[in-house]
Amino acid sequence: MSIVTIQLGQCGNQIGHEVFNAICGDVHGTHGLCSKKENESYHDACKERFFREEESEVPVARAVLVDMEPKVISQTLSTAARSGYWKYDGRSHFCQKQGSGNNWANGYSVHGPKHKEVIMDLVQREAEKCDRLGGFFTIMSMAGGTGSGLGAFVTQCLRDAFPSSFILNHVIWPYGTGEVIVQNYNSVLTLSHLYQSSDALLVHENDVIHKICAQLMNIKQISFRDVNQVIAHQLGSVFQPTYTAEGGLHYSRNPLGDLMEMLVPHPEFKMLGLRNIPQMPENFLAYSTFSWPGLIKHLRQMLIANAKMEEGIDWQVRPPCLGSSIPSSHSTNKPLHFNTSVANLVILRGKDTHSVDLGSFRDPSLYTSWLNPQDAFNAWKTPRSFNKYEKSAALVSNSQFLLKPLDSVVGKAWNMFASKAYIHQYTKFGIQEEDFLDSFTALEQVISSYSNL
Repeated sequence: MSIVTIQLGQCGNQIGHEVFNAICGDVHGTHGLCSKKENESYHDACKERFFREEESEVPVARAVLVDMEPKVISQTLSTAARSGYWKYDGRSHFCQKQGSGNNWANGYSVHGPKHKEVIMDLVQREAEKCDRLGGFFTIMSMAGGTGSGLGAFVTQCLRDAFPSSFILNHVIWPYGTGEVIVQNYNSVLTLSHLYQSSDALLVHENDVIHKICAQLMNIKQISFRDVNQVIAHQLGSVFQPTYTAEGGLHYSRNPLGDLMEMLVPHPEFKMLGLRNIPQMPENFLAYSTFSWPGLIKHLRQMLIANAKMEEGIDWQVRPPCLGSSIPSSHSTNKPLHFNTSVANLVILRGKDTHSVDLGSFRDPSLYTSWLNPQDAFNAWKTPRSFNKYEKSAALVSNSQFLLKPLDSVVGKAWNMFASKAYIHQYTKFGIQEEDFLDSFTALEQVISSYSNL
């Protein structure tokens, strides 16, 4: 099944380009110990998901590019075409001469309704070019105006136009130190609206990716491109083909549907996080060896201690003892700092994946009590290595990983709202104080649900 990617705003378009680049680089890269037949089926499954063929024989990304300013889109189109490996459809984009000025209300209430017909026509056209549509993958920022405001509006339109299709929103969480003064307002409005229309939100935090670039990738002067390439690598490690059944002979045909089935058992819990291991500069790979037991041990501890990368993991955090009567935080049996999960998916790529013991991820104490651990944990595997890593693992987790940042964003936005700061910038575009209050209420409910896992 095919995925139509919708790149929204500057952030969405730049990341989207890097995602297609990473996928193409993986398909054309080294193949590990795979047979020719296996490589061909991997190649075909990847192509069906993300690209379509045209007469030129250069694969065309199944994507719609949207921004209110033309500069980033024209750069994105030309950079992709120059690669020679893939390109965008020159007619599948929409831009205007004026941006949203970092104002969510401008993107949502003005640009959205005004350009709805043109944007949705482009989406419809792209969807009709799929033999079988598996759903939509939107890429957007949460802090600005176009990506967040227009992105929330477009997601709502997708839900209305394609009620039975899966929608996964990839959302970039802003730097904690602040990019724009109203980013917390924009974030609260974006998340609360996406929570209504999307099937799941896959979140990357800018601060975390920046840390990975500095500490794991050893980059001295970190650019947006460096950050976007790390994000694209992580996304590719999830979306490239895998076997979803033990000893499977066919690559999964419905990646978005499979992800939702494994990770979103209840509509109250839609926040997905992503961790990758190992992650290092390419020139280090030749001198590094990895064992599956070591990688799995680190990945599990990253999960339970809520470490976003493999450096600086708190090894003191332990799962709670089920049935223990020792009081601790929140008067439950849960130790402080322990990250409880709703569901987890581990994706293994590379040699000897069939022999990897994942029993430690099936431990009932890792999960909320209302789900059977057998249902809460799943594993996908492929013997084909990914982006030059002989062995690599990705963890997609629906857990409490975002509680602290979410609580912080809502708290900061509420403090500004209580003093009526900058509200007039939103009301002049039709967003009323009641809309803010509805958004705060919706997110307080999300915080409460995840806190009580």
